[in-house]
Amino acid sequence: MTGSGTPPPVGPVDATRIPRYAGDATFARLPRFDDVPDAEVLVWGVPFDTGVSYRPGARFGPGHVRQSSRLLRPYHPALDVEPFAVSQVADAGDAGINPFDLSAAITAVEDAARDLSGTRRRLITIGGDHTIALPLLRVQHERHGPIAVLHFDAHLDTWDTYFGAPYTHGTPFRRASEEGLIDLSHSTHVGIRGPLYSRLDLDESEKLGFTAVHARDLVRQPIDTVIDRVRGRLGDRPVYVSVDIDVLDPAHAPGTGTPEAGGLSSRELLEILRGLDGLNLVGADVVEVAPAYDHAEITGIAAAHITYDLLALLQGSHR
Repeated sequence: MTGSGTPPPVGPVDATRIPRYAGDATFARLPRFDDVPDAEVLVWGVPFDTGVSYRPGARFGPGHVRQSSRLLRPYHPALDVEPFAVSQVADAGDAGINPFDLSAAITAVEDAARDLSGTRRRLITIGGDHTIALPLLRVQHERHGPIAVLHFDAHLDTWDTYFGAPYTHGTPFRRASEEGLIDLSHSTHVGIRGPLYSRLDLDESEKLGFTAVHARDLVRQPIDTVIDRVRGRLGDRPVYVSVDIDVLDPAHAPGTGTPEAGGLSSRELLEILRGLDGLNLVGADVVEVAPAYDHAEITGIAAAHITYDLLALLQGSHR
C-alpha cells in the first residue's frame, strides 16, 4: 500500500493520451512487471491446455483476455475502489509451459507461481485450462494453510481420472482435497449444472469438502440469498476464487471448451463476486477461455471484467 514519501503506483496508460486500441496489450494496459520497481498484485498468464477433455484452445486465453481488457477504467463504482491506485499492480506476462508433458507443466506452473508470489505478492492468474488450479493451490497452501476455495464452474472438477490420467482439467479439486490443500468445511462450488456421470458425483464432491450452489438455485433464490449462502460457507478463512468461464451460459461465454446450457449471466456472476467484498481473498484464477470459439470478444470481455472485479476485491480488502 502506498504510504507517505512513497511514490504513487504506476497505473494504466492514459486513454486520453493514447487511444485504447493502441499500445501494448497488457491487462487493462497496466505496466509490465519489468517496468516497475515492484508490485503487490500481479496479473499473469498460463497459456496451457494439455489437460482438456474436449475442445482445445485455452492456451490462447491469456492473450485474448488482455486484448479484451482495453476498455477497463481505473474506478470501480460498485466496490468504490480504484484498484490500480491502492498499491502497485502489474502484468507479469506469460509463463513458459511445456505443452507436451503434463506433469512437467504442472511443476512449471507451481514453480512460476511460487517465484512470482515471493513473500507477499498476490496473484491473479489467467489460464489456460483448469488443471492449473492444482499447482496454484499448492502455492497458496504453503502461505496460508488449508484454503477455502470458491469455485465457479458448470462442472464439479472433482472426478478421479480421465482415461486413467489423474491430472486433467476435470480433476484438480479432487487432487487438491486429497493433498490437504482445501479447507473441507469452508469450500463451495457455484453454478453447477448439466448431466453428470453418476448420481454419486455430487456425494463424492461433498466428501471432498465442497457444498454446491447449483445454477438452478439462482432461478429460485434472490441473488442476495445466494451471496449470503456463499459468505456463510467461506467465513473468515483465506479464500481462493477459481472461475471457469463456462460457469456462464454459452450466450454469455461461447468461447470455451466444454459449454453447458442453462448457466449464469455475466451480470449474475459479477454481482456474486461483488458480494464477496470484505472477505479474506488471497488469490484467484480465471480459466478455460478458448478464443477460437468466441464471437465479437463476448467471452474475452466477460473474462476481462471478471478479472477486474477480482482485482478490485483483492485491493479493496487491503485498503
